[in-house]
This record gives sequence, structure tokens and C-alpha cells, in this order.
Amino acid sequence: MSGENSNGSIILVGMPGAGKSTLGVMLAKALAKDFVDTDLLIQLRSHATLQQVLDEQGYLALRQLEEDTLLSCDFDNHIVATGGSAVYSAKGMDHLKTYGPVVYLDVALDELRRRIHDYDSRGIAKRPGQSFESLFEERRQLYRQYADITVNCAGLSQEDAMAAVIEQLPASMR
Repeated sequence: MSGENSNGSIILVGMPGAGKSTLGVMLAKALAKDFVDTDLLIQLRSHATLQQVLDEQGYLALRQLEEDTLLSCDFDNHIVATGGSAVYSAKGMDHLKTYGPVVYLDVALDELRRRIHDYDSRGIAKRPGQSFESLFEERRQLYRQYADITVNCAGLSQEDAMAAVIEQLPASMR
């Protein structure tokens, strides 16, 4: 596993609505680590919401801002909840992998649809007019490509999902 030679961090990836931020806070408490949400770092860096960046500069500008933000950060001993589009940046993902294993929170499309009610205003980096289904299929391949650990979240409570993540971590990280 590429994340074992790490700096004690766990990187969470997955679709918007997969629970990265919520689960990230729970993991940080359970494992005594710092928590960071890279979407919030992007907003602080740009002095705008993700949706404002999308509206004013477009999705490619948001992806570039995300990559720049990821590359500028030091994530030792953190639970890192990434933005759903972090996986579009090979440089960003390679940087994140130096800090620890990448955990893909795999949530089914129908469940994500139930959770996401603001697809068009949530600040999701997608091509103009791209459907949620198309985005899901496109990103799913990238999440799988970068994942050291995949947690199928189907039917799991947040507590069960957290336990499933912890169970699959290298013993030295539990």
C-alpha cells in the first residue's frame, strides 16, 4: 500500500454527498488527529465560495485552484476531506498520497441523489450541463484509481462507515 510510508494522515475521497467531511471529523476525534476540509481551504484562499468561483471563472479554474491549494498544504497527522474533484489533479493526489492512505468512500448513485438536493448550486466542478450520473461515472474511475482503501458505504450508518475505515487501516495507524 503506497500510503504506509506516511506521515500519519488519512485522505478521504468520494463524490459530493459521500460523507467525507462528516466522517472526517468523526475519524479525527477517534484517532486523535487534526481535521481539514480542502473545500474550506479553497474558499479561504479565493475569498469566495466554490459556487462563486464556478460562476465567475468556470470549472477548470476551480480545479486549478484546488490543485494549487492541495500542493501548498502540509497535512501531517490529519484527516483530510478532499473536494470531490481533487482526483482530477494527478499532482495533487500524488502529493496527498505522501501523507497517508487514500480512502474512497463508495456511495451508490441513488443514495447520493437522495443526499444531494443542490447539485446545480453546490459548487461542484463539472462541465456545463454535465449530469450527476455522468459526473458519477467519470469520477468513480478516478476514485478507484487513487484509492488505497475502498469502503462500500451501502447501508452503513456513519458510525459503521467509520469503523469500516479504521478496520482497513494499517495496524500502525489504528
